[in-house]
Amino acid sequence: MSKGYWVTVYRAIKDPSKLAAYAQLAAPAVAAASGRFIVRGMADEVREQGLKERTVVIEFPSYEQAVAAYESDAYKKALEALGDGAERDLRIVRGAE
Repeated sequence: MSKGYWVTVYRAIKDPSKLAAYAQLAAPAVAAASGRFIVRGMADEVREQGLKERTVVIEFPSYEQAVAAYESDAYKKALEALGDGAERDLRIVRGAE
């Protein structure tokens, strides 16, 4: 069974207070789904036309748990709190076996 990962990049943070409200709700929702933050912060270096954006990588025990965490009621509440506070790209990917 492959691990699952959320890979998120923040293109723009429009309202830091909404992002903070999201973080307060998202962290426990991720933890409840056995997610573990492995990267959280601004890129130190960018290469190959990359952008210096906030990047977050969360590891889950399985791909299925990563999907279920995103679809959970707890995480939906976090997304509601975020609203239009940030422009971001979130992908759910399978880990290499």
